[in-house]
Amino acid sequence: MMPIRHFTKGARPVFALAQRSFASNSKAPPFPTIASCPSPTCACAPTPTVPSDLPIDHETKIAGLISEYAQHVLVCTGKDDWPSRIEDDNSGDNLAADLKELLGRGGPFSDPCNNISVLNASLPSSIPRRSELQTTSVYLLPAFKYVPFIPRVSFESVEALVKGFLLPEKLHHMHDGLSPIHRDRLLRKPAYQEMLWGVRDVEDIMVLICGHGGRDQRCGVYGPLLREEFSSKIADMGIKVPTGPVQVNETAESVPEISGEEVSADSGTSARISLISHIGGHKFAGNVIIYIPPSLKTADGNAHPLAGQGVWYGRVEPKHVEGIVSETILKGNVISELFRGGIKQNGEIVRKLV
Repeated sequence: MMPIRHFTKGARPVFALAQRSFASNSKAPPFPTIASCPSPTCACAPTPTVPSDLPIDHETKIAGLISEYAQHVLVCTGKDDWPSRIEDDNSGDNLAADLKELLGRGGPFSDPCNNISVLNASLPSSIPRRSELQTTSVYLLPAFKYVPFIPRVSFESVEALVKGFLLPEKLHHMHDGLSPIHRDRLLRKPAYQEMLWGVRDVEDIMVLICGHGGRDQRCGVYGPLLREEFSSKIADMGIKVPTGPVQVNETAESVPEISGEEVSADSGTSARISLISHIGGHKFAGNVIIYIPPSLKTADGNAHPLAGQGVWYGRVEPKHVEGIVSETILKGNVISELFRGGIKQNGEIVRKLV
């Protein structure tokens, strides 16, 4: 992937700054940080008005207020909103419901030490060459995998996704007392990965914004507005923002094509921006999660400081978006005043910056 280039309108390109250093006599934070979000340098949308009986909580300390999870599964629905409980959506195919049946409380693969968070996303699914086939696509984060085609004609493909990608490779020691058969059932089986064709690494920056208005109107108000703001500000920085489905060449193993443009080393950086369903903390809207792909490089060719990691922000307003793009996405700095938590690629949850 090409290094991030930061463009300012009417000016020559400049490049993202390298990770800042820390005093040697203090413990380094888990991420490079800045205290507050920079003020915007250009026009942005006004702060939206939320229902009077659903105020935004500006008092509670939000650092650390994220759920414990091992992976996010983003189900590409192509929709902007869903019922309060996404598993209750009966408007069509519901992969989220099937996954929750297998992984949720009481399900055959339920494991409190391997919490899989299933979310719906507004991103469209990839379209198979044979249009009569019904398939659904998912993103797995922070595994940074994209599964373009999950056939929706039998439950076997859903089980293949769970067994091949979502179960842990090693069980927590609390499972030591289980029978060998039970332990084996809860372990990942890589052979099942072969049942799902076209799986590939995610190289897009992923910007996920809670927009679940069917659950809480605060996110329903903030989500769409922040999506437009992120799309505009990210594009202004010279980063592509594709909106169509990931196009997969089904005739040969190849890299995906996004919006008709083949992704290659010369294509530059791209970002996918999506509304997602409930992640908790509606009163801290707008809620944003940014996943930085492991392959992302800075302008000087070094690994991005947040490569392979995810950062949760809360109380994000339109005035913060430019600062988040310039500081977190371009430079790799986490903004302390907005920080809710983070996750490393190994699944370690980060709740504190110091």
